[in-house]
Amino acid sequence: MNNAFLFSVDLEDIRFLMEDGLGRPERVPANVHGYLEWLKSHGFRCTFFVVGDVAEAYPSLIREIIEKGHEIACHGYRHIPLDQQTPDQFRNLLEANRNALTRAGAKNIQGFRAPIFSLTEKTAWAYEVLKDLGFTYSSSVLPAKNPFYGWPEFGPRPKMIDGILEIPMTVRRFGPYRIPTAGGVYFRVLPAFFIRRSIKKIFRSNRPLAGYFHPYDIDTEQERFMHPEINDSRFYNYLMYYNRKNVFRRLDAIVKRGFTICPYAEYVRREMQGLAKEEPGGNNL
Repeated sequence: MNNAFLFSVDLEDIRFLMEDGLGRPERVPANVHGYLEWLKSHGFRCTFFVVGDVAEAYPSLIREIIEKGHEIACHGYRHIPLDQQTPDQFRNLLEANRNALTRAGAKNIQGFRAPIFSLTEKTAWAYEVLKDLGFTYSSSVLPAKNPFYGWPEFGPRPKMIDGILEIPMTVRRFGPYRIPTAGGVYFRVLPAFFIRRSIKKIFRSNRPLAGYFHPYDIDTEQERFMHPEINDSRFYNYLMYYNRKNVFRRLDAIVKRGFTICPYAEYVRREMQGLAKEEPGGNNL
């Protein structure tokens, strides 16, 4: 599928990561409905990577997402990076994640995304666990250096590792850095002209445009507080709130350039079904 935009939502509730989080206003359902309405307006379906505790807290919301034709995939039972888990802990928590999604109505769960893109060369043992549990794809790698997690040697194209198709985030060189251009804070902070140039390059490369968003990325009404998982950085916290109001406008611009949003599983099925399974360092797509 040429010009595929693998737009996805990492469905997590940051309140669950905070000591006093449950005392703060509930924002996840309203923001998810914002994404659902935008997707409906374009006639698109996408993938929601869902944390298990969110599925348990909002089962009716998960059912609504499914009823509207979107794919449900795993994002961990808790939002815990892979390097803070052993392989056995990862297996147990991933099974709990899938069970929580199944209880909420999800079926045929094929995909996984590691919290904070924490699948790196050091945690590549996760692929064997994913294969053993029957998963077919992952979108867990940031193929660049990053203040948190990154695997710069992975490369920009999807790759089969231990029977799992890894679809990395789309990155583009910006000065001495390679940064994701189609998701999250980067999508909101980067200059519009840089995003347009990046999209043009991907359009010509016959690669999918892989991006990610969170409920808070479009939340212009969220109260101000120090977000978890950013090492108490005031600078990063400022960026967490920056330019949320323009996310849908920027997404509309991508769609107008000819990209079509589809679920990950559909992309994998249509474009990669015939790919032979390779070990690390094998064929890129």
